[in-house]
Amino acid sequence: RADRRIRVIERATNGGIVAASNDALDAAQGEFLALLDHDDFLSYDALETIAPLLRQFDDVDYVYSDEDKVAEDGAHYESFHKPEWSPERLRHQMYTGHLSVLRTSLVREVGGFRPGFDGSQDHDLVLRLTERARRVVHVPKVLYHWRVVPGSTAGATVAKPYAQEAGRRAIAEHLSRVGIDGEVLPGPIAGIYRIRRNFHAATSVSVIIPTRGGSGLVWGEHRCFVVECVASILRHTAIEDLEIVVVYDTATPALVLEQLRSIAGSCLTLVPFAEDFNFSAKCNVGFLRARGDVVVMLNDDIELVTDGSIEQLVAPLRQGDVGMVGARLLFANGRLQHGGQIFFDGGWNHARFGAGSDDLGPFGALVVGREASGLTAACVAIRRETYEQVGGMCEALPVNFNDVDLSYKVRAAGFRLVWTPEVTLYHFESQTREPVVHPWEADLVRRRWGVPQVDPYFPQ
Repeated sequence: RADRRIRVIERATNGGIVAASNDALDAAQGEFLALLDHDDFLSYDALETIAPLLRQFDDVDYVYSDEDKVAEDGAHYESFHKPEWSPERLRHQMYTGHLSVLRTSLVREVGGFRPGFDGSQDHDLVLRLTERARRVVHVPKVLYHWRVVPGSTAGATVAKPYAQEAGRRAIAEHLSRVGIDGEVLPGPIAGIYRIRRNFHAATSVSVIIPTRGGSGLVWGEHRCFVVECVASILRHTAIEDLEIVVVYDTATPALVLEQLRSIAGSCLTLVPFAEDFNFSAKCNVGFLRARGDVVVMLNDDIELVTDGSIEQLVAPLRQGDVGMVGARLLFANGRLQHGGQIFFDGGWNHARFGAGSDDLGPFGALVVGREASGLTAACVAIRRETYEQVGGMCEALPVNFNDVDLSYKVRAAGFRLVWTPEVTLYHFESQTREPVVHPWEADLVRRRWGVPQVDPYFPQ
């Protein structure tokens, strides 16, 4: 009562967090709302940090910050340095969480907190709000401290199993609202979800595989990589309008070509390549011969192991702002080869390269679909018109960083790159050539795109 800024609202009955939050929303007089759970606390400068952003951008509708946890003894730990706005990740995980600052009028416009979503009421609200938000801003600073107490979600998400189901329903309704045809499934741990998109049968797909017909040992058996790659596609794909374009060096053994014709039949297009090795040029030549609405670039040392992998890789491209889609790639020993590319500290790397199969990554980053700065061309799906728009692969980069350059080009054209763990393949990398990186290759990319410092989607 002594401070006019403090207002206390008493409820006659306990209506739960949704009812209490809506009472507060009805009473709120500010232009923006900052959400604070009753057992957590803000950093001393949290509101002071947010306020200038609200003045700087008159169209900002949502601001979120980094956060950490606080133990019972007051120790701070597990700082969550979040990515920039990542709508794909929000569909898989409520990553924006704390601190959330939302425009009051828009919160009211979308209906506030919805009954029946207790435990995931903030996820449901932020999904609905960001569907209409004009600008979303991330503050890369820990402004919120999540106190860990017995029974709290901060300590163990399984403490609130009902929240998982509420989150699943919130995401399912979000998919319906934004026109994504798919279902929401439980993820590997509580608080994380998987999305299985439905493939539309009318989509024609061309898989482009550059090769020289190399062979080697995998899991103790000798194999011709491109033959096994094509065979695995046919085993695990039910796409009716499927074309497999194999761009082969003229030195490729005739037996390899005969085996490909035998297993792939009429869906196979063989394209000879007589020039010196140039991965980019081979991809471009294959693209010019392909007829699909969507093209999938695939290394010849890839193996599919799950039904519907190509379908799931292609499906996100139905969203017009998705430019490319990449998969989770594993080495033969099950360790991670590709979890999306990260651009930082002057270079380009694979996220958590070599991580074990049980490594979830920082805050689940290796098991959630999310935006990425780059995707490896060893396995990537892209619409035909997007490939044409950005000029295809850069033939001045015949061996390395051509996929980094392609990723930059697609992002510069205004598209999102999506990495999806829903598609997991094996990549027997460097089985067909010796990996050698030349300084001039990196220099070319830096001259064209600058020197990356902090990755926006996988902060270090």
